Parts: sequence; structure tokens; C-alpha cells
Amino acid sequence: MLKLGVNVDHVATLRQARGEKFPDVVKAALVCEAAGAWGITTHLREDRRHINDVDLVAIHGAVRHLNMEMAVTDEMVQIATGLVPNSCCLVPEKRQELTTEGGLNVAENLSKVSKAVAALQAKKIAVSLFIDPEERQIALAAEVGADMVELHTGSYANARGADQVRELDRLIDGAELAASLGLKVNAGHGIDYENIAGVFKIPHLNELNIGFSIISKALFVGLDKAVREMRDLMDAYTL
Repeated sequence: MLKLGVNVDHVATLRQARGEKFPDVVKAALVCEAAGAWGITTHLREDRRHINDVDLVAIHGAVRHLNMEMAVTDEMVQIATGLVPNSCCLVPEKRQELTTEGGLNVAENLSKVSKAVAALQAKKIAVSLFIDPEERQIALAAEVGADMVELHTGSYANARGADQVRELDRLIDGAELAASLGLKVNAGHGIDYENIAGVFKIPHLNELNIGFSIISKALFVGLDKAVREMRDLMDAYTL
């Protein structure tokens, strides 16, 4: 079964908008699990704009599977190796961006990525690299010993018409290459209840990480139903 990882960052974004103690991100994570999420994803950003260190520890202690998104920095590696989440996804990070823009450039950060992967795996943490579906980046992900790649679906989600078809073809080719190199294939960014139909054409998918569209829908139907509706759609996926 295709796994669903729900990103609860934007529950914390809402909390931070007023500097309150609610909505409770741990409660949100547990609702997501009960509704069919296989795992919970959180991105501990360097500026702590939504999820903070206390949240991360609390969520880790409450859920079955925590996937920690993180920049490739000494601080984040130290936090992750101390916390020991089930998995970590290494992502690019810019202070000014509203959300992650594009995949990690493994080629330009090869030494840092290699060291981070080794340090995390030494603690038995599964490591994923969030990358664009480019042959060189995928090959380097295998070279540094990553367990998984998470293919960046944002360009596909934002494209229309022929451009979207081309982006989907890139994702399909990327997934084929990754699987041939022994990497598990995850995907995420910009996936919603409509464009997920195209995502299902990508082979070898292990897990989808989805956050914003689920949290947005939850405003109208509730978090439990929003997760269940996404989970129901995902049940149609076949390798």
C-alpha cells in the first residue's frame, strides 16, 4: 500500500500567527495517524518559523513514525542524531522562501550531504534526499548512500497542459532510475486532491508526503475527514 506521510507544519503556522498555544500540533498528528496516515512529517527550519524544538520532541514521543525534514547543517544533524526520528529528509532551505523551492543540489553539496547521511545512518535513521528528478542528482543520491529519494513534485503541480505532461515524464523517468539504483522512491510538494491522479502514473512509489492541501481542506471538512479522503484516493495506486 502506498504510504501517506502528513506534514503538520501548517498547524504550527496557524498557531504562530497569533503566538498562541493552540492549535496543538501533537493532537493534530495523532488525528492524522488515526485517520490513516502512515507517518508524520515535520520540517524544523533554522528560523523556527512554525515547528520548534519542543514540538519536535513532543511529536516524536507521540507518533509511530516521525520523518524529520531538515537542512544539511551541523545544527540540524546534531538535533536529529540526538532525537533519532525514524527517518530524515535532507532538503534545501532559504530564509526568505515561503516554502521549499526546488530540490537539494547534491552535486554542489556532495561533501556535506555525504557526512550528514553517514552521521544519521550511524544512528539507524533512514535518510531521504529531496531532489528534482534529474539523472545526476539521483545518481549522486545513490552514491552517497541515501536510503530513499523524495522526488520534488512542485514543478509538476504548478505546471499546466503540455508543460505538466513534460514534468510528469521527468518524474516517471526519475523514479525508474532511482529504483534501478536500489533507492526507495517517495514524492512530495504541491500534491493535492486533484493533481494526485497524475502522480499515480509515477512508478515504484513508496510514500507521498502531503501537508498544505490536507491542512487547507481540513478547514472545511475537519482534519480526520481530510486525511481519510486523501488516503482513499491513494488506495487506487498500483505499482
